[in-house]
Amino acid sequence: MSAGPALLRVEGLETHFPVRTGPLHRVTGAVRAVDGVDLVVEAGKTLALVGESGCGKTTVGRSILGLERPRAGRILFDGVDLLALDRAGFAPYRKRIQMVFQDPAAALDPRMRIREAVAEGMVAFGIGTSRSERTEIVASLLARVKLDPDVMSRYPHQLSGGQRQRVSIARALAVDPELVVCDESVSALDVSIQAQILNLLADLQRERRLAYLFITHDLGVVRHVADRVAVMYLGQVVEEGPVARVFDAPAHPYTEGLLAAAPSLDPDRGPRPVVVRGDVPSPSNPPPGCRFHTRCPHVFARCRVEPPPTFDVDGGMSRCFLREP
Repeated sequence: MSAGPALLRVEGLETHFPVRTGPLHRVTGAVRAVDGVDLVVEAGKTLALVGESGCGKTTVGRSILGLERPRAGRILFDGVDLLALDRAGFAPYRKRIQMVFQDPAAALDPRMRIREAVAEGMVAFGIGTSRSERTEIVASLLARVKLDPDVMSRYPHQLSGGQRQRVSIARALAVDPELVVCDESVSALDVSIQAQILNLLADLQRERRLAYLFITHDLGVVRHVADRVAVMYLGQVVEEGPVARVFDAPAHPYTEGLLAAAPSLDPDRGPRPVVVRGDVPSPSNPPPGCRFHTRCPHVFARCRVEPPPTFDVDGGMSRCFLREP
C-alpha cells in the first residue's frame, strides 16, 4: 500500500446484500459484493479502482459515500471512522466527499434548472449568504468547467451528455470537497469528449488539490489519470500499486488477463501470453481458496483450498501465491 499521507483509508470493508427467496421472501443467502477490501487514497492524488462489471467496485464507492451500509470494516476519512458516526455526525463529511456518477441525466433532477441543481448542495450546507451570491458562485463554477453562463437557465434534457457531465462536476465542486468519487464518469461519453472531461478533472485536481477515487473498467483511462491502481475481482482487491508498475509488470494473473484483453494503439506492444477465460463465479457463492482459481491459467492445488494473503510487490501488493517470497 502507499506510504503517502492517507486522506481516505478503507480497511476490511464488507458490504453484502441479502438474497430473498420463496413466497415469504426469507433471507436465504447474501451477495458478497464487497468482501474484505483495503484501499488508500492520498490527498491530492488519484487511485483508480478497476475490474470487470459486477466485481463490486461501484459498491465500494457507494459505501464510502454512505449510500450503502457496510456490515463490517472501517472507512477512515482524515483519521475519523465514518462507519462509527451516526447520521448527525456523518453530515459534515457529506460536504467533504462528493460523487460524480456515470449517468449525469439520472443524477440531475429533470425538474430543476441548472442554476438550482448546482446550488442545491450550497443551500444544504449554508454556503453563500443569499441567492444572488450563490448565483455568482454557480456562474463562476460553470465557467470553470467551460460552460456558457446561459446554461444556468436550461434544464438537463436541453444539454448534451458532455455538458451534463460538466454540470455534475460543477455541482460536486460547489461544496468545496476534498475527495471526489468518479464512478465510470466518462464511460458513456464520446471518446473526444472523454478526453476533454479527463483533462478538466486533472486541471481541477492541480488547482484544488483534490483527491479522486476513479472507478472504471477502462484501462486506457487509468493510465491517463491515475497515480495508483487497485484491481478488483469478485469483491476483493487482488493487486494494488503504482500505475506504471502494475501496467508494465502485473503481479496477479487476473491483472495480466485484463491487460491482455485491453485494446492498445501501441504497434510495438506484443501480445500478452495470459488470457482470462470462463465466467465470473456468483458473488453469492464465491469459490473456496483463491477466488480467481476457477479462471487462472497458473492454478495449483493450494489455490483451490487456501485463500492467499497479500504479498508485498514493488510498492504495492498482490493476492497471489506466485508472489510468495
